Amino acid sequence: MSIQHALALDGTSLSIEQVVMVARKHHPISLSSNAVAKVLHSREMVEEIIREEKVVYGITTGFGKFSDVMISQEDVSHLQENLIMSHACGMGEPYPTEVVRAMMILRINALSQGFSGIHLKTLQLLVEMCNRGVHPIIPQQGSLGASGDLAPLAHMVLVMLGKGEAEYQGKRMSGKDALQKANLTPVRLGAKEGLALINGTQAMTALLCLALYDARSLMENAEVIASLTVEALHGIPKAYDAQLHAVRPHPGQQESARRMLQHLANSERTTEQGEIRVQDAYSLRCIPQVHGATRDTLEYVWQTVTRECNSVTDNPILFSETGDVISGGNFHGQPMALVADFLAIAMSELANISERRTERLVNPQLSNLPAFLTPNGGLHSGFMIAQYVAASIVSENKVLCHPASVDSIPSSANQEDHVSMGTTAARKLRTVLANVRKVLAIEYICAGQAIEFSTGKLGEGTSKAYQRLRRIIPKLEEDRELHVDLALAEQILQEDILSTN
Repeated sequence: MSIQHALALDGTSLSIEQVVMVARKHHPISLSSNAVAKVLHSREMVEEIIREEKVVYGITTGFGKFSDVMISQEDVSHLQENLIMSHACGMGEPYPTEVVRAMMILRINALSQGFSGIHLKTLQLLVEMCNRGVHPIIPQQGSLGASGDLAPLAHMVLVMLGKGEAEYQGKRMSGKDALQKANLTPVRLGAKEGLALINGTQAMTALLCLALYDARSLMENAEVIASLTVEALHGIPKAYDAQLHAVRPHPGQQESARRMLQHLANSERTTEQGEIRVQDAYSLRCIPQVHGATRDTLEYVWQTVTRECNSVTDNPILFSETGDVISGGNFHGQPMALVADFLAIAMSELANISERRTERLVNPQLSNLPAFLTPNGGLHSGFMIAQYVAASIVSENKVLCHPASVDSIPSSANQEDHVSMGTTAARKLRTVLANVRKVLAIEYICAGQAIEFSTGKLGEGTSKAYQRLRRIIPKLEEDRELHVDLALAEQILQEDILSTN
């Protein structure tokens, strides 16, 4: 794609979909002309502060507990480099490339609003690193999520200085070599620039953007799969009637009910009230109420994270129109911490209810289906242990859903005495989502197998889901290595929204 099609960042209009597009599809980016003008104006304000030797945090003073220590003009650049090197002390496995790229575009977008005092050439280097595929190696552990994501972002900036490590064209190398191979030149940071680059919530927000995008797909797939289970168990779709949900008008509940009916439209596998049973079990009857609550959570979190994508989150913030330099707490990750925990809890419930539906599929005491969905029970175990696996993963999620945001620990000699743990919350959210996908994959493959034991036309959405499954996974006639099937089903859910196939 040519540069004229690049996504022009202005700091105020970046969407979650665009973050994902840059992070995963390597879509090129640029700075809007308005952003360039604002960045230049903001830098002029920093230069004026230095000339007049004003006492301004992070420009003419040290950081954190050292905010009362004055720094001479000749040492300001050295101060910024020291800041990056000393703060780049993350540990653990590195973030995946997509997370690193999301962090980069989010930091660029925040700085492009012109409230941070960064040099234009410094910001443009970060833009070019993103466009040319120079991806800093950023360890996952080490952020308290309060003075921003200091450690992760410092590792990002190290590469801009020709230090640290980066991945370039699939190879891990020194930051210096990566820049050189990409025909880029390291920068020497001026006053305020190091602080501007690392004081923000971009690690946790990057994780949340990617998680939200994936969660939205999982939400849609959960309902198609649930609908397939309803058909396999000859469920009663009257429970999804719009009249019922109009009198409890939660938007997510109404939408989930509508989609269930849409997926089951024209099905010959469902039943009427009283035909086989008067009511279904909760895991079938209450799908709109449970899934709908997750839908509403997704919508709330989406709006909150979108705001954060277009926020200024460093400190201090320079207001060139008024001449004010305000030290505040926009770097504090509490808004992201809370929604990351909230989303993890909401998404885990999709897996909780899914596992219960899987149990109804494999347990002959709860259905008219063969035990464990095998035609030759005894000699063959069928999907007996698949349900064990779902139960195990669901229980793992219950541990992971303990909120990180309720924790805090003082840092920086008690100057930073309340922290968000937002990055921890966002990191474990991704693990929860991966687990939800696995549990849904198990229900998907079990529901597909259960369909084999009766006849009749499938619904509009469920027929597509069933056909997608059978294109790569045959029905189970006798025991085989089920882990292969489950991995393939999981891959389908990672790649596709079933209702569109």
